[in-house]
Order: sequence, then structure tokens, then C-alpha cells
Amino acid sequence: MGNGTSYVAMVLVQLAYGGSNILMKIALEKGLDQLVFIVYRHVIAVLLLGPFAYVLERKQRPSLSIKVMAKIFVLSSLGTTVHLNLYYAGLAYTSATVASALSNVIPCLTFLIAVMLGMEKLSIKNASGRAKIIGALICLGGSLTFTFWKGGYLIRSLLKRPLISLQDASQASDVLKHGKENWIKGSLLILTSHVAWSAWLILQAVIYKAYPARLSLTAMICFFASLQSSVLSLFFARNRSLWKLEVNVQLWTIIYCGVVISSLVYYLQTWCISRKGPVFAAMFSPLLLVIVGIFSAVAFNEQFRMGSLIGACIIVLGLYCVLWGKRKESLYDAQLENRKGVTDCNTQEISVTTVE
Repeated sequence: MGNGTSYVAMVLVQLAYGGSNILMKIALEKGLDQLVFIVYRHVIAVLLLGPFAYVLERKQRPSLSIKVMAKIFVLSSLGTTVHLNLYYAGLAYTSATVASALSNVIPCLTFLIAVMLGMEKLSIKNASGRAKIIGALICLGGSLTFTFWKGGYLIRSLLKRPLISLQDASQASDVLKHGKENWIKGSLLILTSHVAWSAWLILQAVIYKAYPARLSLTAMICFFASLQSSVLSLFFARNRSLWKLEVNVQLWTIIYCGVVISSLVYYLQTWCISRKGPVFAAMFSPLLLVIVGIFSAVAFNEQFRMGSLIGACIIVLGLYCVLWGKRKESLYDAQLENRKGVTDCNTQEISVTTVE
């Protein structure tokens, strides 16, 4: 598959995450327990991925040592159990748009960790290195602009009332509903969850080198995620009524996240990380803010301001800068490998001539 496939895959990943953010906000407001949700969605993913992983990778799957299994267990803890529980706990105190805006720390965190571990090159002397640094800063600035610049309204009255109502009209906003203190608490929970997510992206690239079986790796991540959250539910979700499922938005949210997010999106991310690295996957996170912001303006009748539009354009510009830098860097590395191959061939020819 061509290089453009990775870009398309990551855009689809952010679209899928945008849908899950909206659905989860609705489901949490309707009473869905987050631990119950995490267990069910990953059980669905294991049931879907398990048979495919067994059949398609039975010949190429490497042996699973205790050391590799322990790494996958830690990987699952960071990217699912810790990240999801903290993220959904914070989402209950904030809006989907703000939660998505906070996700824009992921590229900076992932890039910083990757540089510290020597997984990402950083050279201010090269144009590609400068582009990645400037692009990351532009994305962060665009996120802050999108979130905090209260410019004039772009769309004043797109709808007379929201398509989806999460609360009564008497509850004017999430800030009034939860209070400023809880709003800050929610933001801190989400930011902490993104630290775990950044570490998950980095660790996934490391584990894939030792266990290069994407379907099996994704299935085991989901298995450990369901197991870990099941243990937590013994302490925090012992009420049997929480586990009863009915045909409502909670059930459809579980099915959507189990089939699309935990199965398809996790696999696509693993595939992109194995090809392009963790920083490449992380740099598409700013698109989530734009996607959720547009959907929230239409579905929830949130006020979409001119500042938000400008911030969205800045985010796209920063993303383009980083991807351009990554592209130039990959082309430069490919040229070095080609030159090295030519040099090796010449060396072999000289050696053969000398022997004759």
C-alpha cells in the first residue's frame, strides 16, 4: 500500500474517535457506568479480533514469552485501563469539545518522550527538524485559540434547538451544572489520561518490534483491558443493575466503541505506528478537536465562534508542517539507505576484482 494510506487511515481514526466522544458524552449523561462500558466494549473486540488473529497470523505469530506478555499487560494498562477510566471520568465534568481540545497535548508529549528515548530525530539545523518543532507549537497554539478565543459568532442560529439534548433548559451550561471546581478537576483528569496515552503510543512501537503480529497484539490488548477493568468493577461497580443492557443509546455506544474503536481503530493505529512511528500517529490528534467542534455545533447547538474557525485553520496548518517535516525526513533517510546500498555493492565488486 502507498504512503497515502497511512494519512487516510489516521484521518479515519480521528473521525471514529470524534463519534465515540459524542456518543460517550451522551451515554455518560444517561447513566452508563464507565467501568461497565470498558469491560463490554473490549469483550466485543476480543470476540471479533480473536478468530481473525488465530487464523490469519498462526504461521507468522512469534512465540509469546512471559516478558513480552508482561509488556503487553503494561501496554494495556496505560492505553486502556488508566487512559479510558481517567478520560471518561473527566469527560463527565466537561464538554466533548473541551475534552477534545485537551487532547492536543498528545503530540507534544509523544514527541518529547520519543526524543528523550532516541526514537525521534530532533535537529534544528535541518529544515525537517525545524518544521516538526514549529508545527507542534502551531498545533498547540491553534488548540488554545480554538478553546479560549471568544470572537464573534460564525453561526448565530443554525438550529432553533439542539438535535440532541443532554440536559434540561434550566441547566444553562456544563460549567453551571458541575461548577468551576469540578470543571478544573475534569480537565486535570483528562490531561493525566493523555500522559498515559502518549506513553501507550511510545510503548506500542517498542513492543511491536518484539511481537510483530498486529491482530494478535490488538486482541491481547483488548483482553487484558477487559480483565483489568473487570477486577476494578468488583470494587467500584458491584451493583448488578449497572450491567443490565437495554436497547438504548448506552447499548449502541458500547457496540460502536467495541466494533469500531477497540477493534478497527486500535488495529489501524498499531498498523500506522509500525510503519510511521508513534509521533506520526499522535500528530493527527488536533483533528479531533475540529471534528467534535463542528459536530457539537450542529448536534448540541453549541456556539461556534469565529475564533474557533481560525483556531481550526491554525491546527490544520501546524499539522501540515509536522507531516511535511516527517515526509522530508523519511525521504532523506531513504536516500541515505540507497547510497549505502550502492557503496556496499561497489565495495563487493572491488573485493572480487582484487581476488581475481
